[in-house]
Amino acid sequence: MSTLRQALYGFALLASIALLIWAQSQRIEVADQKTGRAQDAADAAIARATRSEQTAAQLQASLQDERTAQAALRSVQDQLRQGLATRQRTIEDLKRENAELRFWADQPLPDAARRMRERPAITGAAAYRDWLSGRGALHPVGD
Repeated sequence: MSTLRQALYGFALLASIALLIWAQSQRIEVADQKTGRAQDAADAAIARATRSEQTAAQLQASLQDERTAQAALRSVQDQLRQGLATRQRTIEDLKRENAELRFWADQPLPDAARRMRERPAITGAAAYRDWLSGRGALHPVGD
């Protein structure tokens, strides 16, 4: 019986070794799957980070363009202000030099010109269209 017992022990040992090897292969397989999922998640995160960097670069370029355009607009605005100040000084100089021009400038605007400068508070395109085609229209000079 000792041979049979040794054979059973040997078989039990082989079965336990086979079971250990199978369990270890299962663990390795699960670890490989987890590694694959982790790698996929890392790849997705890298792709999102790359897209975010590209978006940030585009926004930064857009911001720089906006700043450049604002600087150009400020420059044009300054030039326009200088031109307006020069024209106003010229008009004041002409008024001081020419009594006839000063008298003309001191007169109130005619009714037709005053009506042209008067506007109600207009909000939106439809209100502007209604105002243009409504009662605020100018009448011919002969009326």
